[in-house]
Amino acid sequence: MYDIQSIYQATSVDDAIRALQADPSALVIAGGTDVLIKIREGKLAGCSLVSIHNLTGELSGVTLSPGGDVEIGPLTTFRGVTFSDVIRQTVPVLGEAADMAGGPQLRAAGTIGGNVCNGITSADTASTLVALDAVLRVRGPKGERDVPISEWYQGVGRVALAPYELLVKIIIPRDNYAGYTGHYIKYAQRAAMDIATLGVSCLVKLTDDKKTVDDAALAFGVAGPVPMRAPSAEAAVRGLPIEEAIAVIGKAALADVNPRTSWRASKEFRIQLIEELSPRALREAARKGGADV
Repeated sequence: MYDIQSIYQATSVDDAIRALQADPSALVIAGGTDVLIKIREGKLAGCSLVSIHNLTGELSGVTLSPGGDVEIGPLTTFRGVTFSDVIRQTVPVLGEAADMAGGPQLRAAGTIGGNVCNGITSADTASTLVALDAVLRVRGPKGERDVPISEWYQGVGRVALAPYELLVKIIIPRDNYAGYTGHYIKYAQRAAMDIATLGVSCLVKLTDDKKTVDDAALAFGVAGPVPMRAPSAEAAVRGLPIEEAIAVIGKAALADVNPRTSWRASKEFRIQLIEELSPRALREAARKGGADV
């Protein structure tokens, strides 16, 4: 049973913004894979909804800008991200992460924009977008503005959307992915259709001889209240031979994280996962980049 007071079908982004202004208590619904579950569970009983589900012409698809930036519409489904030719040619690690969200039905309906806007640290695409330093473009009554993903997550379930704003584009600048290869690891209690106990995404740029780490980005989900980078670990491995970098990255990452105990796992177990999975992610990212590891 879905206890919904009203639902408004927006005809454009600007129309959706007007609808939100007219009903400040209304919630935005896109794929519905998060919102409908909460309504069914009674957490949002009697709510009003503004649906942007039909705005695929404005808000769906993956394109490459003239400057090489990857631009993702927030209504692009997880499946659409995974099978996008642009994603496969530029940031395949993001497609791999999207392909680990839930099961096939969820990936066909759930959207990458919803995954970003729900503000949940366990979101499968979040840590990779953080590693890529993505930019979130939002639009509201005052126009558009760009929010670096480092400023996006404000706390558990809270993001930097002002009242009546919508996410309209996810941008991955070319400089943040060109020359890098990446790997995402999701650890969960079950092999499929489960929320991450821990997620780790690693990007690496190798030197021309494929033997040394030129640069690296390491990001986690469920290692703290929001998806987070590991700057100490990144600094520790720059300039190191690959095997040495693999040996130190896990310990170095512990300086940056702050996991908590939950019913899924203890803080101590998550710390162990961080120490174990970080080198695995770096090793596989380097292998994809041509390293002999």
